[in-house]
Amino acid sequence: MADTPLHFYTIAELAALFKGQHLSPVEVTQSMLRRIEQLDGRLQSYATVMAEQALAAATRAEREIQAGVYRGALHGVPIAVKDLCYTRGVRTMGGTKALAGHMPRFDATVVARLEAAGAVLLGKLHLTEGAMGGYNPDFAIPVNPWHPERYTGASSSGSGVATAAGLCFGSLGSDTGGSIRFPAAACGIVGLKPTWGRVSRYGVLALAESLDHVGPMTRSTLDAAIMLHAIAGADPCDPTTLCTPIPDLVGTIATGIQGVRVGFDEHYVSHDVDPEVAEAVVAGVHALESLGAVVVPVRLPDLEPYLEAWPILCTAEAAAAHAATYPAQREAYGPWFRGWLDLGLGVSGVAYARANNLRAACNSLLQRVWQSIDVLACPAMPTPAFPVTPAGLYGPMSTRGFDMSRLRFTAPYNFNGAPTLTVPCGINREGLPLSLQFVGSTCSEALLCRLGYAYEQATPWHHLRPPV
Repeated sequence: MADTPLHFYTIAELAALFKGQHLSPVEVTQSMLRRIEQLDGRLQSYATVMAEQALAAATRAEREIQAGVYRGALHGVPIAVKDLCYTRGVRTMGGTKALAGHMPRFDATVVARLEAAGAVLLGKLHLTEGAMGGYNPDFAIPVNPWHPERYTGASSSGSGVATAAGLCFGSLGSDTGGSIRFPAAACGIVGLKPTWGRVSRYGVLALAESLDHVGPMTRSTLDAAIMLHAIAGADPCDPTTLCTPIPDLVGTIATGIQGVRVGFDEHYVSHDVDPEVAEAVVAGVHALESLGAVVVPVRLPDLEPYLEAWPILCTAEAAAAHAATYPAQREAYGPWFRGWLDLGLGVSGVAYARANNLRAACNSLLQRVWQSIDVLACPAMPTPAFPVTPAGLYGPMSTRGFDMSRLRFTAPYNFNGAPTLTVPCGINREGLPLSLQFVGSTCSEALLCRLGYAYEQATPWHHLRPPV
């Protein structure tokens, strides 16, 4: 840590210093607020900075720690959340002008649980409109800190940028088809998409409720485990949450991966995938094998015919989620998301039923693959962060329709609700981060965290930081 700037400390490193009273939560929070003021005019990750509330929370945390009341590893740690998560008395806009004046009267369960853990909420992070693919022209586009003209990862883009650039120590994102994994991959950080139902969605603006996941975005797997442990668990306010007990994600993280069966499909990893991405994923699998994992050759079924279901399900459920404001406030929506919602309004019950049947069939095919493995290793994105322009991100959807090829490593695991962990695994010739995704079975987050942690101990990639 001696050579690491304070803003790039991990949550675990910061926690040890706070617990030992070697560092002040108030001073760290003040430092982070200054850094946001200095850099975020360019990076545009924050929709709302909650400076007054953050300093009050930091002061409270510092007094509690000094009095011997220590709540755990998030106590006093400055974090941020995607601006889908309700915060009492603070605007929650979901990236759309239709909700620009939306002031929730209560906290989302995930926000309440982070605050109960003693975390300091710095603010709310920008996202694509409605957490889908394009931005509302009234809102800023977060800028990739590795390259200002490259993709930042769609929906949870502000979370990816803020975490990668050291504007918070960890953040919350959401993922309906890749929006924790894409910004994690594009910004060179860790993204943990929990099992569907593992984390409450109460008080989180929906895109497509049957596909939405909420999870942590951090700079290390240990940090992701710390955050997930704080927010996971059954919630009486969300009947879709699982009653399955939460394992000790942090206490078991360093127990090794000896004998863990890692599935690897060479064709799946390399076909129509950027060669540098494929090479980095293969190298990552070899690293796991050297640590004691057992690499099991598998063959993924052809999922392309089933992925046609994703936009049908997502558009229809998005239209349902926005029924109170769309189409009544049509002009308050940007052209990209307006087109998405119009598609959803046109989905018939028959079309939705057929799509749901495709989803069920896809899930069954994937379940067969997991009979012989514990986890699958594959890319999160088929390419590094690609070139984008404001005109393209603000404009309407392509007339060619929605390109599902970019979601082929992500959407199937929204279909089945499986947990995934995305970690940095290299850097390409252009200096852009590359990523490796681990896909587990239901409620296997503890195993995923063990894999990610073991991989990080044997490789340097999680130490890479963007030039900001």
